[in-house]
Amino acid sequence: MSNLLKMSKQKLINISALAKEIHLIDKKGNPLTHVIRFWESKFTHLKPIKFSGNRRYYSKKIINRYKFVKYLLKEKGMTIDGAKKILKKNLNSLDDNHSTIIKNEYIKKILKQKANLLLKKIQSIKDGKKNSY
Repeated sequence: MSNLLKMSKQKLINISALAKEIHLIDKKGNPLTHVIRFWESKFTHLKPIKFSGNRRYYSKKIINRYKFVKYLLKEKGMTIDGAKKILKKNLNSLDDNHSTIIKNEYIKKILKQKANLLLKKIQSIKDGKKNSY
């Protein structure tokens, strides 16, 4: 199956939707697309899908990469060079243990968010059943 056919089966979003998805917005709620384009110029791991007209589109897999970069830069306070090292995960460096710890912290955060969302859904179902009696 060709890559183009595989991509057509995925749900792709544009750059504005990506900024909103990863909560990269200003105080008025406007998407900070310039930050995404800047990150793309600095990180080789962040490559949007481009079709004719040079418009950027992002799949779920690519969105997750942006979320991780945002986590490293905004939540962990890392520099761009530090985040690049984490993304590359150079197995021969002494910092390998540090990058593994950071990746594990990120995965733990994502799992905690998903668990909280699931608990909220369960609670709303329970509340709905109580009200139906």
